Amino acid sequence: MTYILALDQGTTSSRTIVFDQAGQIKTIAQQEFTQIFPKPGWVEHDPKEIWQSQLTTLRDAISRSGIAPQALSCLGITNQRETTLVWDRRTGEPIYNAIVWQDRRAEQTCVRLRESGHQALVESKTGLRIDAYFSATKLHWLLENVPNARTQANQGHLAFGTVDTWLIWQLSGGKRHVTDVSNASRTMLFNIHKNTWDDELLALLDIPKSMMPEVLPSAADFGHTDVDILGHAIPIGGVAGDQQSALFGQACFHAGQAKNTYGTGCFMLTQTGSHAPSSQNGLITTAAAQPTGTPQFAIEGSVFIGGSVVQWLRDGLHAIESSSAVEALAAQVCDTGGVVVVPAFTGLGAPYWDANARGTITGLTRGTTMAHIARAALESIAFQSAALLQAMNRDALATGAPPVNELRVDGGACVNDFLMQFQADLLGISVIRPKVTETTALGAAYLAGLHTGIFANTEELSHLWQVERRFEPQMSREHAASRMAEWEQAVRQTVAR
Repeated sequence: MTYILALDQGTTSSRTIVFDQAGQIKTIAQQEFTQIFPKPGWVEHDPKEIWQSQLTTLRDAISRSGIAPQALSCLGITNQRETTLVWDRRTGEPIYNAIVWQDRRAEQTCVRLRESGHQALVESKTGLRIDAYFSATKLHWLLENVPNARTQANQGHLAFGTVDTWLIWQLSGGKRHVTDVSNASRTMLFNIHKNTWDDELLALLDIPKSMMPEVLPSAADFGHTDVDILGHAIPIGGVAGDQQSALFGQACFHAGQAKNTYGTGCFMLTQTGSHAPSSQNGLITTAAAQPTGTPQFAIEGSVFIGGSVVQWLRDGLHAIESSSAVEALAAQVCDTGGVVVVPAFTGLGAPYWDANARGTITGLTRGTTMAHIARAALESIAFQSAALLQAMNRDALATGAPPVNELRVDGGACVNDFLMQFQADLLGISVIRPKVTETTALGAAYLAGLHTGIFANTEELSHLWQVERRFEPQMSREHAASRMAEWEQAVRQTVAR
């Protein structure tokens, strides 16, 4: 039996999963790490804690599996995207905390870029909107605000990376400064049509090209783990940003296939193949995971606050003791009693794109209970995702492409049957949960396995994907439309504040 390691470095935890060659999970190790909120709208991580938590789970997973490191064929990495790190090449020391994808501190830079008329240029090259969500303006902030950073960068001493690049640097003992196309495409500095860093965009934000990592296909030679880490060097053969990795792990290899990941945020992607369409409905175009040098694309919609609304119920409101208790609390009531939660804690993502929006709870009455709020919080995850799919289908209609007719789901919150059924009800299409829901890590394992020859091609991977449960819509389309209208009204109230 051949085994593959997958490192899944997420926003709130680091995990390592050992897969066998049939794509089945052998063991999982997970460790949460500290969330740092220095100011309202600012979100940071300690780069060293990211690495140490990932290293701990890596060693723990191997120990639990009982598999010798020599029996591990390869390693794949998937990661939280857009999160921005800068470190000194000479020492490997970070110059500042990692600025997380949720962070909004660079919004004023984005405003200046938009007001200067650069949106069309950025979108034509990167497929992205100018937004503080992406890495470029975070990196610009670091160079402008960390003492001596710009001088050090101009002298070639600083390295930039998203989390995958940071992990590979650490795993390889500082020998490799690389990323893959899917992560590079989330920086707002990468030309997705040419698969290269864009000199014009780098100049626009005054970012030295010497800081940028080498960009490889998602299945490629990213180096080996340093022998001191596990006592045996393991090839790093696959890398992809978490959402593109999940699309790959869901076997969405053909245009029109779509998945939604219910993690800290929610991320819906539809595979578009070799075509890079431009959305007219608030979505973005991104590079999909590319097993070869041939460009592959996807349309994406991002919800900033998805499953983390449950963490807010747990840690902020102390409504539940554990995240798993939310379904039982929500089930205590048959509806929300008119309550709608819009969890715009760090602004609203697609298709609204309002950086200044903040969370609201509307429809409160004297009879409102915590169960109503919990149910409304869960429903908010489905409402936001439904808005994304509606935007995707409007784009499809405008271009003559077929609409999405089923949605494959994954991520921590997809195990919640109430949420998945409500999602199917709102969408009016099948929502399909696979047997292996760890598709983000699975995608990275598949990519590493393709590079090292464990898997022959994507057709073989398609046969490994299996359905665990199919949720069919039970709500009338009229009632679903009424519920979506309630949601949109609540959003209008939120953004009009």
